[in-house]
Amino acid sequence: MKFTIEWLKDYLETDATADEIVKTLTTIGLEVEDVVDTGARLRDFVTAHVVSAEKHPNADKLRVCKVDAGAGELIDVVCGAPNARTGMKAVFAPVGTYIPGSDFTLTKGNIRGQASNGMLCSARELEISDDHEGIIELPEDAPVGVAYPDYAGLDDVVIDVAITPNRGDCTGIYGIARDLAAAGLGRLHDAAIQPVPSTAGPSPVPPLEHRFAEGEPKTIRKFAGRLIKGVKNGPSPQWLQDRLRAVGLRPINALADITNFISQGRGRPLHAYDADKIVGTPHLRNARPGETLDGLDDKTHVLDETMCVIADDQGPLCLGGILGGERSSCTEETVNIFMECAGWDPDLIAQTGRKTGIVSDARYRLERSVDPALTEPGLELATRMVLDICGGEACEPVISGEEEIPERVITFPISEVQRLTGLRVGLPEVKAILTGLGFWVSGNGESVKVAVPSWRPDVTMKADLVEEVMRIYGVDSVPVEPLPRADHVAQTMLTPIQNRRRIVRRALAVRGMDEAMTWSFISEDLATRFGGGQPELRLANAIASDMTDMRPSLLPGLLTAAARNANRGYADVALFEVGQIFLSDAPEGQHTYASGIRTGTAKLTGSGRHWQGKAEKVGVYDAKADLAAALDALGVDIEKAQVVAEPADWSHPGRGGRVQLGPRLILGWFGELHPALAADLDLDGPVAAFEIDLDALPLPRKKATSKPALDASALLPLSRDFAFVVDKSVEAATLLRAAKGADKALVTDVSIFDVFEGTHVGEGKKSIAIEVTLQPREKTLTDEEIEAVGGKIVAAVEKATGGALRA
Repeated sequence: MKFTIEWLKDYLETDATADEIVKTLTTIGLEVEDVVDTGARLRDFVTAHVVSAEKHPNADKLRVCKVDAGAGELIDVVCGAPNARTGMKAVFAPVGTYIPGSDFTLTKGNIRGQASNGMLCSARELEISDDHEGIIELPEDAPVGVAYPDYAGLDDVVIDVAITPNRGDCTGIYGIARDLAAAGLGRLHDAAIQPVPSTAGPSPVPPLEHRFAEGEPKTIRKFAGRLIKGVKNGPSPQWLQDRLRAVGLRPINALADITNFISQGRGRPLHAYDADKIVGTPHLRNARPGETLDGLDDKTHVLDETMCVIADDQGPLCLGGILGGERSSCTEETVNIFMECAGWDPDLIAQTGRKTGIVSDARYRLERSVDPALTEPGLELATRMVLDICGGEACEPVISGEEEIPERVITFPISEVQRLTGLRVGLPEVKAILTGLGFWVSGNGESVKVAVPSWRPDVTMKADLVEEVMRIYGVDSVPVEPLPRADHVAQTMLTPIQNRRRIVRRALAVRGMDEAMTWSFISEDLATRFGGGQPELRLANAIASDMTDMRPSLLPGLLTAAARNANRGYADVALFEVGQIFLSDAPEGQHTYASGIRTGTAKLTGSGRHWQGKAEKVGVYDAKADLAAALDALGVDIEKAQVVAEPADWSHPGRGGRVQLGPRLILGWFGELHPALAADLDLDGPVAAFEIDLDALPLPRKKATSKPALDASALLPLSRDFAFVVDKSVEAATLLRAAKGADKALVTDVSIFDVFEGTHVGEGKKSIAIEVTLQPREKTLTDEEIEAVGGKIVAAVEKATGGALRA
C-alpha cells in the first residue's frame, strides 16, 4: 500500500517529518517496507533551454543540440527524440547522472562522430510516466537551471507499508491517517461526505435485480449505482495524474483515474461503465459454466457458476468486485456513465480471485473487507468528483440488496491491558486511544462498554481491544521483566512426546538418514492405499488436486520425495520424518509417528558402487534394524517385544512384520514396500520402510537416582555352537528365546550364524545354527558343568520348537 506524504496530508493535519511518520507507522503495526524520496532521486535533473537543434550530419533521425542548462556555457547533446527542436524548454541530465528509467549512469559519448555531453530526457527515463515518444516539453516561461523536482513539485516522499490481511481499513490512505492521528501525530480531517443533488431526476436504469437461485453462492451484498449524463471524458487534471503516478498507478482517463483515486485514498473500490454500451437491463447473477469475460487486463477469463458477474442481456459486463470488462469500458467518446459502488463477501471474492488468478487493486481491498457503511457515501464521493472534473448531471442513485452492518459492543475491563501486556494505562488514556481509532466508549468504572466501528470487523473480543491500546500506546513501552530465578534445579520442561521426537530424530540421523519435511496433505488415492481416505479427512478447500486428504501415514510423503530424487539422478536415499498423521477427525485420531525409508543401495554402511564388492540392495532387515535402533533409543528393547510376521497393508506380503507389546499395543511396522505400490510411484528396486507410533510407547519408569555398581566378571566368557533341525514354519525368534532362557545365570547372549535348507535336512525342514555365550561369575566352569548347560539348552529348544539337535 503506497502513499505520499502530500496525499496523506489531505486527511491528516500534521507537521511531522517523514522520519517521524515512518517510525510511528512501524510502531503502531503498519510495517514500512520502503521509503522513496522522489526529489532526492531526481535532484541532478535540471530545466534547460534548447538553443539550437540541427540535423546530425551523419544520421537522418538524430539532432545535434546546443543546450543551456544554466551553467553559463552551451552543452553539446545528441538527441534522437522526434520532438527535439530549437527554442523548446526541456529536462536535461548532465554527465554523471543516474537515469532510473534506463538503469545506467550517463557518461560522455561520441555518436556518429559528434560529441554528446548529456541527455535530454523523456518522462519514462525519469520514471514519472510511461511516455517515451519524445522528450519532456516544459512551458515557454519555465526557468533555466532549476532542479526539475523543485520546478515540477516532485519533491514528495513515497511510503510503502505492508497491510496485514485483517486491516482492510488501512488499504485506504484515510485509514492510515486515522491510526496516525490516534497515535498523536496530528489531527484527522472531517471525513463527512455530503450527498450530491440529483439534478437529472429519476434514473432510467432500475435497481439491479439479484438473480440468484436458492443455495447458490452470493458474492454481492449491496449494489449502489448512479447514472451520470453528459460527461466529457479525457485526460484527468495534472494534479490527479501526479498523485496516481507517485504511487505507481498509470493514469488512463479522467473517469478511471477518479475511481482509482477514491480507491487509493478511501479504500473504496468503484467501477464506471459506459451506459450506452449496456444492452438491455443490467442485473446481478452468477456466471454460467463456460462463460467468458474480456477483461480490462487484455485477457479473456473463463468463468464458472460460483463467480458473481454484473451482466446485461448480452452477457457479463464485469467480474464482480475483481475486474471490469472491455465491452463496457469508458473511452474518450463516453458521454453517459453508470457508476457502481457495491458491498461484497470477502471470502467469496478471495475464492474467485484464486480461481481466476486475477490480482487487481479491487480484489486486494475487497478480500480484506471494505467498510460496509461506505457503500453509498463512496458513490456520492465519486459522483462529486465526476461532476467537478468531467461535468454532466447526476440521476438519483439506485440501490438493491442489503448489507448488514453488525453492531458489536464489547464489555472491556480496563485491567485486561495490564494483565495481557504489563502496561499500566489509565482509563482516560484508554478512552482517548480507542476514541481516536473510531471506537465508541461508554462508562467510567473498572469496566467500560466499547462499540466497534463498521470498518473494524477484525475486533471481536477483549484481547483485540488490548492489542489496539498496546500498539497505539507503544509496543516499545511494554515492560521487560526477567523470569523469576528458581532456587533449585528446574524440572523437566519437555513433555514425553516432545522428548520422544527429539530422541528419535537424533537416533535416525546417527544411522545416516536425512530428515525430510513433507506436506500433511496427499492425494485421495495415496490416502486410501495407506489406510485413510475417509470423507471427514478430505479438505474442503484443497490447494491442489494431489493434496486433497489429510495423510494417514508419513510414508506417502517420503516415497514421493524419494521418487523426485530418483528422477533427478539420486536413486539411493535414506529419509526419515517425524510428524503428525491423521486417522480420524477427532483429537484422539491425531498421532505422532516416526517413519523412514531406504531405497536402492542406501544401507547403513553406505550407498553406491564400491571396488571391494558388489553393492547390496536394501531389504526387510534394514527396515527392522532402523526400527529396532529407534526403539532402543526410546527405551524399548525389541527383544522383549513381540515381533509378529503380520506386515502392514503397504508392505510386501512375505517381507514385513509388526512390533507390539501384547495384541492391542502396536508400536510399529517394518517391511519392504509392496512391488505394485513401488511401481505406481515410479520407484525401481526394493524399498525398505518402517513406521513407529510414538504415542503408543509406554511411559518410561522412573529411574533410580543412583546407578548400581558395575557388575563385571573377572572370568573370561566362552561360547558353544549348536545346530537344530526344525520345521520351516518355526520362527527363529522362538528358538533364540528358548536358548537364552535355558540358564539365565550363565547364558548372556545367543545369536544366529547360519540358516540352511536342503535335501540333507529333509523336506519342509531347515537348519538353524546358533552361538551361545556363557559368562561364568564365581569360578571357571568344568567340562561337566558346560555339558550340563548344553543339555539344558538343547532340551529348552526342542520343547519350544519341536526340533532336534542336528547330527
